Amino acid sequence: MSNKCEICGKGQTSGNNVSHSNRHTRRKWDANIQTVKVIEGGTPKHIKVCTKCLRAGKVTKAV
Repeated sequence: MSNKCEICGKGQTSGNNVSHSNRHTRRKWDANIQTVKVIEGGTPKHIKVCTKCLRAGKVTKAV
C-alpha cells in the first residue's frame, strides 16, 4: 500500500544522513499523509491526503 497523497501525488523523498565526520548514509522522509473520509461522487470514501491539501481545502471532508 503506497504512502502517497491521492490529490497532489506527494510521497516519500530520499536523501542522506550526514554525520559530524561527514559520512553519508541513505535515509528517507515520509510525507505527512492522513486518511480522511470524504464525499466523492455523492458517496463517502476513505482516501489518503497530505496535510497541505487538507489545509488548502482541496478536499471536502464528510461529517
